[in-house]
Amino acid sequence: MSLESKLQVASAEYQTVQDQLQNVVLSRQKLGAQLSENQAVKKEFDALTPNNTVYKLIGPGLIRQDQAEAKANVDKRLEFITSEIKRVEKQLEELQQKGERVKSQLVELQTQLQAAKTDAPQIAA
Repeated sequence: MSLESKLQVASAEYQTVQDQLQNVVLSRQKLGAQLSENQAVKKEFDALTPNNTVYKLIGPGLIRQDQAEAKANVDKRLEFITSEIKRVEKQLEELQQKGERVKSQLVELQTQLQAAKTDAPQIAA
């Protein structure tokens, strides 16, 4: 395989990694927003007294919900979001490392290609 084709392959791989990285960053941002929302809900639930009534929005209407059940649902959601954030951050770290490897490979191939062009005999026109 020629240096040019290796460079094209590495360049395409680098672009793919960058696209994947961008998608993972967007996922992390969404999860961060969901975490903040659910933490705010938990904080509100912590301020409730046993006499307070909790309602859940289902379709166009509010349905009464058991306070303990609502708190448990928020706690489960927080647990799930936290585990998803950890998974996405690990994926983000792996993609960043892969991106760095491919980037250094690209630089090396570009250097080799440049050296090959410099070493090639010059043809006079």
